[in-house]
Amino acid sequence: MLSGKNIIEMLSAGLGPLTCRLRTELAGEVWHWNPRGSWSDEARRCGYWTSSSSITTPINLSYGYRLPRRGNTIDQANNDGYSRICDGDENSFWKSNPYLDPYFTGENDDAHPQWMVIDLGAVKPVNSIRIQWGVPYASQCQIEYWSGNDPMHLHIDRNDDWRPFPQGVIANSSGGDITTRLSSNTIPVQFVRVLMNYSSTSTTQPSADVRDRLGFAVREICLGQTNDAGEFEDYIRHKPERSQTTIYVSSTDPWHRAEDIDYKTEQPGLDFILRSKLTNHLPVLVPVGVLYDTPDNAVAEIQYLLARKYSLEGVELGEEPDGQWASPEDFAALYAATARRLRSLSSKLKLGGPSLQNFDGHLLTWPDKSGNRSWMNRFLNVLRVRESPFDFFAFEYYPFDEVCTDAAPQLLEIPQRLRAMLSSLHSDGVPSEIPWLMTEFGYSVFAGRHEVDIEGALFHADTVGMFLAAGGSKAYLYGYEPNYLTDELKCSWGNLMMLQMNNGDQKLNRLSMYYSARLLTNDWMQPVAGIHEVYPVTIDPENAAVTAYAVRRPDKQWALLTINKDPQRSAQLGVQFTSSSGASVERFTGDVDIAQFSRDQYRWQDDGPNGRPILSEQPAHTQRAAAQYYELPPYSVSVLRGHFGR
Repeated sequence: MLSGKNIIEMLSAGLGPLTCRLRTELAGEVWHWNPRGSWSDEARRCGYWTSSSSITTPINLSYGYRLPRRGNTIDQANNDGYSRICDGDENSFWKSNPYLDPYFTGENDDAHPQWMVIDLGAVKPVNSIRIQWGVPYASQCQIEYWSGNDPMHLHIDRNDDWRPFPQGVIANSSGGDITTRLSSNTIPVQFVRVLMNYSSTSTTQPSADVRDRLGFAVREICLGQTNDAGEFEDYIRHKPERSQTTIYVSSTDPWHRAEDIDYKTEQPGLDFILRSKLTNHLPVLVPVGVLYDTPDNAVAEIQYLLARKYSLEGVELGEEPDGQWASPEDFAALYAATARRLRSLSSKLKLGGPSLQNFDGHLLTWPDKSGNRSWMNRFLNVLRVRESPFDFFAFEYYPFDEVCTDAAPQLLEIPQRLRAMLSSLHSDGVPSEIPWLMTEFGYSVFAGRHEVDIEGALFHADTVGMFLAAGGSKAYLYGYEPNYLTDELKCSWGNLMMLQMNNGDQKLNRLSMYYSARLLTNDWMQPVAGIHEVYPVTIDPENAAVTAYAVRRPDKQWALLTINKDPQRSAQLGVQFTSSSGASVERFTGDVDIAQFSRDQYRWQDDGPNGRPILSEQPAHTQRAAAQYYELPPYSVSVLRGHFGR
């Protein structure tokens, strides 16, 4: 994938700064960014891992390690793990993250309650629960049920909340196996939460590592109905695989073993990337683990990179904590603890995050005691109290979950969806004075034809134009490296990529996003280090399928990026430049350079796993005298460039 020949082809798209993504964080794994390092329990090769910061041979390959104390059934990567809470093995257990204990946070004992959520898959009559505690256990817990449809995917127009079962409070627990009658009558529920406070801070065997006795541990859980004869019916499927009942947890202990290495997913080593031509000799945005890692490992990574004297754009802490159901207070505590230690390495380091996953309209979480449901607002509040570094804001944009339907109506929604997302984040208090980075973007988190057909180019150009026009600092395209087609939703072959690899063939296919990247970096923008001034554009309502974005380039030329999202009809575009006072109106004068990319240059042959472009050519370039109107072909990206006035 990252052969020297392929890297040259990637660079030819004209893109600039690079960011590395942290797949291990999405998989619920620990990243051994350096395969050399040490265990907290070196004799048994297990515990908490810290990669070595010593400079030896370059790191060309790295792996994640699965967590044997995992709590979530679902993960956001390969999704091939499972929860230890209902795996049917009473010797395994889930344990929460010890770094959220007051020992590390310095807060009150109840500042970071931990939780488990059980999804029964359908509404069922519930009146009893059985918890088989591990060690440490919760001295107090409360069993609750969700009043609405789905607590893991919230909507602004619904004010559902967790409600306690009538007899759902367990106080002064001594651990062990506890069966509790939650109500005298059954209550129809689908989602049940166990909210835990006050750890017993105990351990089953002597240990000098304080982390072994912090947090909460559960070996197995049962939920169901006790009948009048005292017989308990358990609704939970106890299996060591994804067919188990779905469990969600607040956090997971990053403890693991040497044998937990996950060979299914390679990650390029940091030296491989940072020593390669991929960087374009520009500073690189690098990640550190937060959710499933330790501050020590993050500090060692940045110490290593600084010792190597690599040029760093910044350090992005964590990856999609909101999409992994972390509470804003929990993630903020982990973020702040890591950020403070990184800042001590160098005052020049730029630290930020939290790399939010895509959301529609509002990023919500369960309400706090004051009723605040804003994830980002509460995250920022904690950072302010802790005086934590927060030098840039990072988020991701994948607007369309549905890749099996017509793309045309979806393409029309791109600007308004992104605008609504940005507006929501502004209202949640994200500072305008720090850089906003779109550290990933793509048509969908799911693979589909729209990403490799002409629609991919339209989406790419419209998203970049809209983000920069709205004040964004940098937009990082996901799918920079060559890849293969996949049929993720069993309806459409595609992938997030600009270059296609072919089985048994060394030649790469240039896909539509490759050409839109070329248009943006070589025709709309000027490929030099210089200021590009972005100006607002107003489109006549008659051209509802057209969007446009204007820049004044360092060479003083004006360039208009235009996207016609009508698949059938061309658009006639008249271009006028109006002064800020509105007193004067100008048009292009002299010659106008026109670069266009449409179905005349690109066509996709849909053939399942053998799909490929049957026409793949560079955008057409012409030069013509300035005119009153310019034609935009159906489904096209065009750049008009020239001068106006004298």
